[in-house]
Amino acid sequence: MLQQIVIDSCRHLLRPVVRFLLRRGIVWSDFAELAKETYVEIARAEYGIDGRPTNNSRVAMLTGLSRREVARVRDMLLEVVPHEDERKGNRMAKILTGWHTDPEFTGTDGRPGDLTPAGFEILLRRYAGDLPHTAVKKEMLNHDLITELDNGYLRVLERDFVYSSLDPEIIRQMGIALNDHGTTLEHNLNEERVGERRFEGIADNTMVPASAIDEFHSYVEERGVEFLKDIDVWLSEHETDDQGVTTVRLGAGAYLIRNEI
Repeated sequence: MLQQIVIDSCRHLLRPVVRFLLRRGIVWSDFAELAKETYVEIARAEYGIDGRPTNNSRVAMLTGLSRREVARVRDMLLEVVPHEDERKGNRMAKILTGWHTDPEFTGTDGRPGDLTPAGFEILLRRYAGDLPHTAVKKEMLNHDLITELDNGYLRVLERDFVYSSLDPEIIRQMGIALNDHGTTLEHNLNEERVGERRFEGIADNTMVPASAIDEFHSYVEERGVEFLKDIDVWLSEHETDDQGVTTVRLGAGAYLIRNEI
């Protein structure tokens, strides 16, 4: 009975994913291979002993795949280098956050200051990591995040960076967002982690008239942006440059729910 509930829940979870994949021309065979790879990846990484990857036989038993197929997928996974953006998050947003919150780049009133080219380089060295600075500046200008003043100074125009729906980065961010939310839900459902629950909540109502949609969209956008700004400030205040300190990725997300019944 519980297994069927899990399957039904996964079917519900997969609907928006499959809808997205079909729209992007990803066929069933591509998704099946991806699912197979993920089964092997998780089984190897999380079901071993003493933190070591588990062997092919155990992975085969857990996943239902043959040992030969497990070996093939394992060898392929070992050749894949994790995408840097998945570990470091949205660098452009990090740069904007630093410009708005770091005292070195803000005025006495707390507002982001106009930066000289040298000051902008300092900002990028601190928050852009290993991204090429010329490309970052061009990207920020193209997206109207900054403008170049007549005196050569650079002025920031936006607090947040929202990619267009056709930008490859928003597709990567979609995967990261779904993973983050799903990881929190799975964590809270794992009986081995009792007492370590992570915050997760929903507020919804099925009896709201359709005429209230636009008003609710505006309300959520306004309150959501303010909430995320507060979270961003808190995270920036607790950030460390100490290489000897163990760091983790922390954050919170917000999204609007809208289902026509």
